[in-house]
Amino acid sequence: MNSSPLPPAEPCIPASLPRHTLSVVVPMYNEAENVEPLLDRIHLALAPYPWPWEVVLVDDGSSDATPAELARCAALRGPHVRIVRLRRNFKQTAAMQAGIDTARGSVIATLDGDLQNDPIDIPRMVGRLLDEDLDLVAGWRKDRQDNLLRKIPSRIANRLIARMTGVFLRDYGCSLKVFRASTIKNVRLYGEMHRFIPAWLATVTTPRRIAQEVVAHHPRVFGQSKYGISRTLRVVLDLIFVYFFMRFRTRPGHFFGGIGVMLGALGGLILAYLAGLKIFLGASIGTRPLLFGGFFLVIAGVQMVTSGVLAELLARVYYEFSGTHAYLAEETPPPGENECWHSPAAGIADATP
Repeated sequence: MNSSPLPPAEPCIPASLPRHTLSVVVPMYNEAENVEPLLDRIHLALAPYPWPWEVVLVDDGSSDATPAELARCAALRGPHVRIVRLRRNFKQTAAMQAGIDTARGSVIATLDGDLQNDPIDIPRMVGRLLDEDLDLVAGWRKDRQDNLLRKIPSRIANRLIARMTGVFLRDYGCSLKVFRASTIKNVRLYGEMHRFIPAWLATVTTPRRIAQEVVAHHPRVFGQSKYGISRTLRVVLDLIFVYFFMRFRTRPGHFFGGIGVMLGALGGLILAYLAGLKIFLGASIGTRPLLFGGFFLVIAGVQMVTSGVLAELLARVYYEFSGTHAYLAEETPPPGENECWHSPAAGIADATP
């Protein structure tokens, strides 16, 4: 096998890990040279792992030799290395969602396939997730090995996301994360949403169950980066959607209705002002642009309020008929057939003279 381009490291398994199963999900796109070194590193990190684990490698429609390398290395390693092949390139978020859907573990770890994330960090992050009863431990690339063209936009995005979502992490873009499967499987990822996973999780769990951990970060050795400055616009648009979803998912009428009331009130004030000029001063207002502005503001306000009502109806239909809940409760074992019932017979018997 090829020697790993990553620096030497010894696997470090926490002394006591509660019983669980672990799935390592890795989306890959045109990373043929990284497949074997990555699997070598994962097996080095998890060889002494005390509980069952698997690797789910997602081929995101690669156009190079990545599919052949995945098949070859999976055959060498064994059935615990599973391959998910997407029919075309759906981008990283969709590939990550496909891997999460396929994963069977009660704990799911995700990382990039470019060898910049180090699988050696996974056992330590899993230990913290389980010991501290968390739903997510996100990696923090404190010593990030990238150029300024990627660092500066990322830092700006991290601060903006934290401020708008209320989930304060230093590094949203790090793909090395460890999740409780019962939580992450209640979240669906679209667009460029993998960057916003901590914010999405905050819609089904409390931010107190989300933590960050300093992880290693290595410079890219093989292949080319798939990220560029063009992603910034898509991230900004997704951030607007995340903000709306987090604040108004179950009450969209408040969002649209609030805007509608403000527009309608502003238009009403303008029309009342013009009406006062006409009635008390006899001024001509028929050709004033302000009249048209006030009229259209009132119409826009009515339309926004109507949109809010329709959005409320759609949200209620979605929750009532899709089986989706507006909450995620702690898992508890179901009671027995004769448990957790109040028995009226006992009360009647006690009250009988």
